[in-house]
Order: sequence, then structure tokens, then C-alpha cells
Amino acid sequence: MSVRELVVLGTASQVPTRHRNHNGYLLRWDGEGILFDPGEGTQRQMLRAGVAAHDLNRICVTHFHGDHSLGLAGVIQRINLDQVPHEITAHYPRSGQRFFERLRYATAYRETVALTEAPVDTDGALALTPAYTLDARRLSHPVESYGYRLTEPDGRRMLPDRLAAHGIKGPDVGRVQREGSLNGVPLDEVSEVRRGQRFAFVMDTRLCEGVHALAEGCDLLVIESTFLDEDETLATDHGHLTAGQAARVARDAGVRHLVLTHFSQRYSDPEEFERQARAAGYAGELTVARDLTRVPVPKRR
Repeated sequence: MSVRELVVLGTASQVPTRHRNHNGYLLRWDGEGILFDPGEGTQRQMLRAGVAAHDLNRICVTHFHGDHSLGLAGVIQRINLDQVPHEITAHYPRSGQRFFERLRYATAYRETVALTEAPVDTDGALALTPAYTLDARRLSHPVESYGYRLTEPDGRRMLPDRLAAHGIKGPDVGRVQREGSLNGVPLDEVSEVRRGQRFAFVMDTRLCEGVHALAEGCDLLVIESTFLDEDETLATDHGHLTAGQAARVARDAGVRHLVLTHFSQRYSDPEEFERQARAAGYAGELTVARDLTRVPVPKRR
């Protein structure tokens, strides 16, 4: 059975706390695993969450602040220690190439795995696979930062009542799917579009066009809400979002499940993030992320 879920490895911003590790998020998408923003301690959090190096197929880094990237060194060395048998691709801002190289070769180890470097320097598609398209959009932060969006291709949902009305059954159902029509009956007559699922990952940023583009129509949106609304000026000055801002983005984009994360250590009550998100008008599913939380991608509509 295919699994589509987000495994939250860490949720702290800037510095870890007793209850929150630095950032780290694994998206399980059927047989693939995409690791986003591995901050310090990610390797140990993977162990606690039951995530193995063999589960990784891509690593996506939004930007090169330490809480989003210092775990790269350990994760890359673990990939090699465990001799992961498949290629792994790393995406990150091209302007941070020197940081990626320093982290990749921070200490001596034996390279055994094909790690493909695929830096990002513009908006657009990064990868096209049968299961999804991976896109990047520029965000607004003091250092160059990109958000990521995964989009599943649309499919078709066969309609049993329409099939029966046209006498199409058994092997003929497969034929009409493959050939587009059968005995003069077009595929559109006995099926409907099944919208592909959409996921977006938005970290350190002010409100900008890229945030809205990434969030549009998402089934699952992971987005930073470093500050509460009363500190909006501070958020803007430092290139971050508040809980209310993140929730309004999700509301306006029609997001089905919103995951708030990347919380400043200045706040002691995580429930206030939920209260402010609801006050901003977001009515969908809402998760205020905690370390080791698992969030399933919502089922198709």
C-alpha cells in the first residue's frame, strides 16, 4: 500500500529547545522519501522516528541558515556509511554552493553513494517523474531562499454507473482507459478527472508572491510561523511569517491541511499559534507541529 505522509523531525527556529529539535521534515511519497531542511540533530531524529538513510531519494534545502542545513554533514555521511544503493539528489540555492560543499566534506569519510548536486537558481521545475513534478519558487529572506512544491499528475476516475450504462465491463474497462474510446464511447463519457495531490514546503520568508504560488490549491502545506501576530513587525524585519499571516495564505489558497512549524523559542504556549490561525479565518485541518509528529496527506477529494 502506498504511503503519503509528512514525518516531522524538528520544529524549532534558530536554536533548539528542550522539547524542539532544529528543523527536519521527511515527506514519504509512495516509494520515495524527500528530506527537507535537515538542521542539526536530524540524524538522531531520523532514528527516533524510524526513518532510515535508505528511505531518502532527495534532499531539499530552502536556504543556508544553520537551523535548516547544519544536519547535512551527518545525513550525507550516514547515507554513505549505510551504502544506500540508489542515487540521491540534493537541491539547494546555487548561491550557497560553497556552504553545501563545506557541509558535504566537513570531515573525512569514504564516499560510496552517488549524490547528485542539482542547485536551484530560478523559479521552475526541478524534477519530473511519473509520480510528481518538483518545482521551486523564490522566497523573501535575508539570504537567498526557495520553497518547494510537489504536484502529482492528474489522473482519471472511472464512473461505474456510466460504464454500466454503456455496457462496458471486465477487460473493456482497461481498454477504454488505454485507448481513449471504445465502440464510439469516449473516455470522458465514462470517467472524470481525478485531481493529483499537491504538497508545498515554505520556510523562512516574508509574505511574497512565491509564498502564494507555492500554497495555491495544496492538499498539505507546511509553512513557517516563527512569530505570533503581535510581533508582526519583528517577523517582517527578520524575514519571517506570523501564525495569522500563514493561516491567511492557506485560507486564500484553499489549502486542505495546514501544518504550522518553525517556532521561536520566545513562546511557551504552542496552542496560541492555533488560536491565531483560526482567528485569521482558516477553517481546514490544522496541525501545530511537534517533533516526531506524523501528518498524512489528505485523501483525494
